[in-house]
Amino acid sequence: MNTTFLLNSLWVMVGAVLVILMIGGFILLETGSTRMKNAGHIAGKTILTFSIGSIVFWAVGYGLAFGKGNAIIGFSNFFYSGYEIKGLSLSGSVFFLFQLAFAGISLTIAFGGFAERAKLAAYLVFAVLFSIFVYPFIAHWIWGGGWLAAHGKQDFAGSTVVHLTGAMAALAATIILKPRIGKYNKDGSANNIAGHNQVFTALSVLLLWVGWFGFNAGSTLSADKAFFGFVALNTNLGAAAGTVAAMIVSWMVMGKADVPMMLNGALAGLVAITASCGFVDTWAAVVIGFIAGILVFYSIRFFENRKIDDPIAALSVHGTAGVWGTLSNGFFATKELATVGKPGLFYGGGFHQLGVQAMGVFTCAAFAFIVSYIILVIMKAVMNGLRVTEEEEIIGLDMSEHGSYGYPELLEVEQKLKA
Repeated sequence: MNTTFLLNSLWVMVGAVLVILMIGGFILLETGSTRMKNAGHIAGKTILTFSIGSIVFWAVGYGLAFGKGNAIIGFSNFFYSGYEIKGLSLSGSVFFLFQLAFAGISLTIAFGGFAERAKLAAYLVFAVLFSIFVYPFIAHWIWGGGWLAAHGKQDFAGSTVVHLTGAMAALAATIILKPRIGKYNKDGSANNIAGHNQVFTALSVLLLWVGWFGFNAGSTLSADKAFFGFVALNTNLGAAAGTVAAMIVSWMVMGKADVPMMLNGALAGLVAITASCGFVDTWAAVVIGFIAGILVFYSIRFFENRKIDDPIAALSVHGTAGVWGTLSNGFFATKELATVGKPGLFYGGGFHQLGVQAMGVFTCAAFAFIVSYIILVIMKAVMNGLRVTEEEEIIGLDMSEHGSYGYPELLEVEQKLKA
């Protein structure tokens, strides 16, 4: 076993740990962006669904995504044994764990469309079905040697595979579940259902920002020549530019520097740079992140005006920014860095790569949305509905689904009021 193999394995293992730590960031993000009566439910279901997704990915998902097969899907390495895989320059077990972490993040993003109104059982069943019928197909098409890989589709760390896929599932869910009680008035105007803890949300963004170095830089799958440092630099610049842009545009339009919007800008910058972090120069990373910060502001308003209730802005942060990040390679991918596909428009590659990127965005988004929608419609019919009752939603999912509050002092106050 040579030194390169060990170093690669060690580096990617660190990346896998950082990506799994992002689950904690999503717990704080969703909890802070919603009401405290649902806090315990959100934290618990996130850990439980990641656990379910992990087992399903081990049994089936990994084989479908990365097993030997055809242009559409893989058919080997089911119930992955942990043994080494020929052709890898790192431990097969480490590679598996790294990819499992990505699948878990995409699933967590999808659940943004369920927030504050879905039954716990809906989360559990969808976690299984998404991990078999949605995520592995798109992962195989782009990263597993599938048909989009054959066309040279560029997605360095998953703006499409992870983020857009999760966002399209979230869109299907929020359409089927419909808005939360009190979100919209009879005249169609929207009410702001504020999250209960901006400090949680800010801390979540910091955790996710740090975890993203594992997400993007870990996707080099190699410690050789320390290229991961360049990828990490682009990642940080994209996030920073997204933060600044969202703050500026919210200040100009709303007259105030909106904190939640600024935080969404940071995440949008991270999502956008994820597809291109290994293919573009540093100046382009700033441009990509800055544009993502502007897009997320208007995207959130777009969905709200169409009565699509998205409590954690998953559709805008992961969907809209994911689309832009994927397309950005078609403009900014350089000749030197385009190890997959061809250079972008601004580097003499013409419109070819932009066309490939657009094709990938359209097909993956359509597939993730349609399959997720069909799954949820079937689940709704079989499970006698996906949404909790009106009374349970008003009480909060902590009590209605689990019998205890995430903040126990709430229960104490309630008991005193009843006494």
